[in-house]
Amino acid sequence: MIDKTRTKTEKILRYALPGSMLTPDKGTDENIIDWKVSTTPVNYSDALKEMETRADMIAKNQARELIWLLEHPPIYTAGTSAKSSDLLTPHRFPVYKTGRGGQYTYHGPGQRIAYLMLNLNRRQRDIRLFVAMLEEWLIATLENFNIKGETRNDRIGIWVRRHEKGQETEDKIASLGIRVRQWVTQHGVSLNIDPDLSHFDGIIPCGIQNHAVTSLMDLGVNASTEDVDKALRKQFELRFGTTRIRPILTGKTPIDTSSVNGEK
Repeated sequence: MIDKTRTKTEKILRYALPGSMLTPDKGTDENIIDWKVSTTPVNYSDALKEMETRADMIAKNQARELIWLLEHPPIYTAGTSAKSSDLLTPHRFPVYKTGRGGQYTYHGPGQRIAYLMLNLNRRQRDIRLFVAMLEEWLIATLENFNIKGETRNDRIGIWVRRHEKGQETEDKIASLGIRVRQWVTQHGVSLNIDPDLSHFDGIIPCGIQNHAVTSLMDLGVNASTEDVDKALRKQFELRFGTTRIRPILTGKTPIDTSSVNGEK
């Protein structure tokens, strides 16, 4: 039976101070968060190296905080709690061990990944609150597409009720897995837009059995990656601070550098 009591996430957010994870002096240039979008799939090892290098620079106050939106080619990643028995088809896709929390997950085309390199020294040194804010961010993003995402006390991630499949049926649409080093965050979240859901069959996602995985497309929402990126950015800024994409050339067309909330 679905637990309708207040979740741990809701309790944490209920008692959090307003703006707990916003950067101080919101809008000042030194506190603007870099927002990077990769338009082609990024090799996992290359992404990991770049993420770790940037996080180290952030910890030393040598670089801005960064949110990086990207896709990976089809892979499985193993978190620090991964069990070998949860990898059902070990030779199907490359498998990477990673320092993030959690168990096995799948990444691939059609899934939007957001890596977050944020300095909690400038916000609050509260990992539980940070995770709760990430969950709220994803839920608010899904609301832009008229999808009700929810958290559960006994299952990590964002879940969607599927009454058409059974009264108590819930499918997972988004995952979280972070690492915090020197109070700078690494790794982040993934949201299923339109991946090949059969690729999840090679693992027990996050070690959770008897629950399926879903996506925006599976739920009847035909959203583009650009639509999702826009919603992610808008909801992120309300919770964590102003972002800016510096001019990046893709061919000869520069990407917009303005904030989605109208700030420069």
